[in-house]
Amino acid sequence: MLVTFTRSIALYIIILIVMRLMGKREIGQLQPFELAIAIMIADLASIPMADTGIPIQNGIIPILGLLSMHLIISMINMKSIKAREIICGKPSILIYRGRIAEDILKKERITINELEERLRSANIVSLGDVEYAILETSRSANSYSKTK
Repeated sequence: MLVTFTRSIALYIIILIVMRLMGKREIGQLQPFELAIAIMIADLASIPMADTGIPIQNGIIPILGLLSMHLIISMINMKSIKAREIICGKPSILIYRGRIAEDILKKERITINELEERLRSANIVSLGDVEYAILETSRSANSYSKTK
């Protein structure tokens, strides 16, 4: 039991270091590739943490490999606009000049009710008050502009 406890602490420290190296974003602001890496890291750490028969290196080495992939993808994102669009996507304009882009809503799988809810959370009561609304790629950061 002491071995499992020690392995858990070691993997926890390694995961904290790796997550700090990945950046300071909140979970809701993660890009899809960042969320996928975070989930994979958690899975990789849980196996050697629970099973003392598996060498701890079998968890550490793949976690460091994922960190390397994250850093490479982040560098590609910073250097190439086209790669950024492919990896992270691009923002979608949901409302433009006061008109709802229903085809974009369908593509993004967002209902009018969800759009109205997001607008209300930004203190916008009426759709008629919105000049434009942009759905950012992180789906947690949205841009709105009131006409009044």
